[in-house]
Amino acid sequence: MEGQKKKSVDETSDKDIVYSQAVKAGKRIYYLDVKKSKKGELFLAITESKKIIQGEGDNAQFSFEKHKIFIYKEDFEKFSDGLKDVLNYIYQRQAPESPTSTEPVKDGEGNEPIISDEIKIDIDF
Repeated sequence: MEGQKKKSVDETSDKDIVYSQAVKAGKRIYYLDVKKSKKGELFLAITESKKIIQGEGDNAQFSFEKHKIFIYKEDFEKFSDGLKDVLNYIYQRQAPESPTSTEPVKDGEGNEPIISDEIKIDIDF
């Protein structure tokens, strides 16, 4: 084993990505990756990547801080329901930041905001 280089988790995990969506948001990028497990099952990996700047001017150095969560098929519905619920909570209690912000979608009777098509996890098996 001496002299062999072990592959890091990040080097091997990217090979399993079958579909990816990047969402750029200020200093952060969110990667929504559909990956395939060794058993052939698809799951969602969400990675937050944030650019970190250390130092100033010509001495500035850049690095990226990453955080990952994995959501498996059996949890998609519960995760989606929970995400919709917390987003509705935020929409109800916080005014939009700018005139271009998306207003929450209300039901046909003008009741509390609901989110229907804004968040979808659509994976065909």
